[in-house]
Amino acid sequence: MRRLLAILLPGLLLLTACGGGEPAAPEPTSQSAGETAKLDSLKLTDKGDKKAPGVEFTKPLEVKDPTVKVVTEGDGDRVKANQVADISIVAFNGKDGSTLEDTFAKDPEKLELNDELKTGSAVIYNAFVGAKVGSQLALAVPGQAAEGAPAQPTQLLVIKILAAKDAPKVLDKPEGDAVTPPAGLPTVKENDKGVPEISVKGVAAPKSLISQDLIKGKGQAVKASDTLTVNYVGVALASGKVFDSSFASGKKASFPLTGVIKGWTQGLTGKTVGSRVLLVIPKDLAYGDQGQGDAKGDLVFVVDILGVK
Repeated sequence: MRRLLAILLPGLLLLTACGGGEPAAPEPTSQSAGETAKLDSLKLTDKGDKKAPGVEFTKPLEVKDPTVKVVTEGDGDRVKANQVADISIVAFNGKDGSTLEDTFAKDPEKLELNDELKTGSAVIYNAFVGAKVGSQLALAVPGQAAEGAPAQPTQLLVIKILAAKDAPKVLDKPEGDAVTPPAGLPTVKENDKGVPEISVKGVAAPKSLISQDLIKGKGQAVKASDTLTVNYVGVALASGKVFDSSFASGKKASFPLTGVIKGWTQGLTGKTVGSRVLLVIPKDLAYGDQGQGDAKGDLVFVVDILGVK
């Protein structure tokens, strides 16, 4: 999910902070939570998947606890744990009914029903797991008071589940066909622990970005707007010194390609899941001469693309 709920509605942070108590075991059907009687006046008029439903409710709507329930049940399959749900959202000010946001005309948001959500926001997790595709859920979020200011009104979200599918598989290591790179590039060898080691001896400074497959994966192509799960190691071209490595931490890294240096965004867009990619990045597409710590000047990375979403 692109964090729309948390970005749009600061009150939802209450859900992720306290999670509505200990996560309950997933049930075959959606679980309601909170002051659900206060949602009894809510009436929805469905207008399809690309237009927000008509919404009527008694105002003002005010809840003290995060509150969620299925208002209208769909006729699709039940959403399962570890799936990704496509959802559209329309949000209202609970005091006066004014519309705060409407995503129905846009591409659906992605809600990952994983262990992270289950632990951080059991209220949301247990409402979606077991709900049927096509269902419309209501979520009322208590208003929170900023320091020295009165509490904001309760916010009401109406959320439609458009689809649900299994989460994309994340690989443990690159999978695909080995590629022989041209001469003159940094060389890469795996050590006895399977970690790539980069040698930059005799390598000239790049005149432009170099993005070379070492293993050509057979998965889906990466888009510039995607979030990747990767393993990587980076060295400074001038010194050959490692300045960063996910292999050292033993944990894969995940981040949006829109939030990294330009050399990564440009060099990984169009590559495929399962690939191991050698990036030789000029300083103007990295951190420049000043750099960040030891990541100064031209940089070299080996990136294993293990998953995309």
